[in-house]
Amino acid sequence: MQKEVQFAGFGGQGILVSAKLLAKAAMKQGSKVAWVPSYGPEMRGGTAYCTVVISDKIIGSPIIKEPFHLVAMNRPSLEKFAPAVKPGGIILINSSLISVDSKRKDVDEMIVPVNDVAIKVGNVKCANIIALSAFAARSKLVDMDILRECIKEEFASKAKLIPMNMEAVDKGIEIAAK
Repeated sequence: MQKEVQFAGFGGQGILVSAKLLAKAAMKQGSKVAWVPSYGPEMRGGTAYCTVVISDKIIGSPIIKEPFHLVAMNRPSLEKFAPAVKPGGIILINSSLISVDSKRKDVDEMIVPVNDVAIKVGNVKCANIIALSAFAARSKLVDMDILRECIKEEFASKAKLIPMNMEAVDKGIEIAAK
């Protein structure tokens, strides 16, 4: 089994962190993983995307043209990457910033107001954790308890952010169940 996940959005939205957390959780549960980031020279505000490949076998190439899943945090990313998602995959759309759908009937489309939910949790900066956890809960690619531990490790040096991020995980799981 090999699954590819494309995370994409503006620089500063936590795209690379989300992908890294998914990759770490997959590694901790014994999967083979490739994490390939890409971002423009301006980083914050420019386009950022990252591919995570998760497999039970050695990964031949981490370069993927047709991912199985997409987490799109802005409209340019949805428009660029949604057509390439394999049928049967998941496309998570941040409806706080994207007013259209993917126009795909052959995927599981999750329309999630990620930024709005993050503001209710306490900080728009946890939007990426809400998107990640909603996607992870729906896709079942990683164990949610392992993902929680990876998030706690990521924010260990900023311990005051851990409770907010755990609430963000809970909200993501709640959204995925709908």
